[in-house]
Amino acid sequence: MPSHNRWLVLIIVSSALFLIVIDMTVLYTALPRLTHDLAATATEKLWIVNAYPLVVAGLLPGLGGLGDRFGHKHMFLAGLVVFGAGSLGAAFSPVPAALVAARVVLAVGAAMMMPATLSLIRLTFTDEKERALAIGIWAAVASGGAALGPVIGGLLLGWFWWGSVFLINIPIVLLALLAGALVLGNKRPAQAHPFDLIGSVQVMVGLVGIVYAIKEASKREPSWLNAGVILVIGIGAMTAFVRRQRASASPLIDFSLFRNARFTSGVVAALVASTALIGVELVFSQRLQLVLGLSPLQAGLMILPIPAASFVAGPLTGLALPRLGAMRVLASAMTLTSVALVAYLLSYHGSAWFWLSMLAVMGFGVGATMTAASSVIMLSAPEDRAGMAASIEEVSFELGGAFGIAILGSVMSALYTSAISVPAGLAATVADSLDEALLAADALDEARAAQLIELARAAFDQAFAGVIALAAVLVMSTAVGIWRKTTKAQ
Repeated sequence: MPSHNRWLVLIIVSSALFLIVIDMTVLYTALPRLTHDLAATATEKLWIVNAYPLVVAGLLPGLGGLGDRFGHKHMFLAGLVVFGAGSLGAAFSPVPAALVAARVVLAVGAAMMMPATLSLIRLTFTDEKERALAIGIWAAVASGGAALGPVIGGLLLGWFWWGSVFLINIPIVLLALLAGALVLGNKRPAQAHPFDLIGSVQVMVGLVGIVYAIKEASKREPSWLNAGVILVIGIGAMTAFVRRQRASASPLIDFSLFRNARFTSGVVAALVASTALIGVELVFSQRLQLVLGLSPLQAGLMILPIPAASFVAGPLTGLALPRLGAMRVLASAMTLTSVALVAYLLSYHGSAWFWLSMLAVMGFGVGATMTAASSVIMLSAPEDRAGMAASIEEVSFELGGAFGIAILGSVMSALYTSAISVPAGLAATVADSLDEALLAADALDEARAAQLIELARAAFDQAFAGVIALAAVLVMSTAVGIWRKTTKAQ
């Protein structure tokens, strides 16, 4: 490939990566409106958001191997086509089930593209310094793009209907298709790995089963039998997947990589940081609209400090890594994130400028964490496992997003249900979510509607505080563990 085209390659794959990561969070500011328009239940709402990162995480290892076999250019372009089709289907979905199905199609396209984006960068940039810069930009787009999703959603919903958050993908997909077909090379790595369909199905069933069990347990009236059976199926599938990979000559994931403490620390940090970022943004965007009464556009602007700080953190962290050490930076960034979450929790009822500043600090901490984690993961893996290490990193990011929605979203639902007192004569479904309560209030007289809304918003705020506290504890616990590993290594 001509050398002058390498930066154009970076622009093409980064634009596709941007679409992939913002689709994980772009629905946050659209959720209240689409929930109302489609009459989606609390469970349907969680699946609308969660189907995407779960399917992506389950397919990433196997589809990354297909890129090695058929060429990353072909996988990238095919993924763009699938992603575009899923975007059209999602934009015009008439019912919640159709939207969930369209999100699954989107996820298949994303899983086809995402390993190819990093692989194309590695194969295109032969100079080590340029490659490091390109991968750093890739990491900044990955972390900052996810944080920017609610902002873009809010901007679009200021003028258009909720389907516009998907329709906006189409022109970018078409441009990337045209440019990619003309510019991208199709060089294949020397070693091609076979596609393991059984392994991909196993990890998918495992992830969906575990997440479904978490959601079922968080319901107002959960079926513990269903939750237990599905949890056993999920754990069983994940166990079978691990055993299959350990016995395989060409595993999708080489679990021997996790014997390296630095590698494991990077993976866990990426997973936890993504969990905290996605989960906090989910509940924060809901509070801005459902409790504070902001429009989607206003809510998106309020979230803007998070992605702005995250984008800034990427290159600054890259400069600091050689001097301070990746593990030190990783632990420090996670500590900063946790402290910012605690400060926000103590101030979110107070002055807006202060808690917005704390959100910016949190965004900076998450951006720095993701950049340092990427460095630790890639540098801790041997050269012949670099592609696999990149795939594991991407799985950690997507799986963290799924866990952020499933775990923190389910905790939010459970805390809300336990906090609200349903007035006599109202359906018990108002205890499922604030969205349900607001829908019920539409059918009440003014006095009863005001009473219900006040009770529901107070319960939501209690649950919101619990979720922020849990995220802070989760991030700080991980930071302490990494500090200990760093200290032992010295």
